[in-house]
Amino acid sequence: MFGLFKKKTEVEKLQENYKALLEKAHKVSHSNRTESDKLMAEAEEIAKKIDSLKSK
Repeated sequence: MFGLFKKKTEVEKLQENYKALLEKAHKVSHSNRTESDKLMAEAEEIAKKIDSLKSK
């Protein structure tokens, strides 16, 4: 209940975005491989951002 109004950190926002991109890439991979590769590349960039924020 106390976490109801808690704001998300930058890392939490990036992790949600990363997870969503991976799920979308998996769904698209069955029909459009090049689009899936683009989404995976975007997800990889987000993963790098997450790692750099965590290492600080």
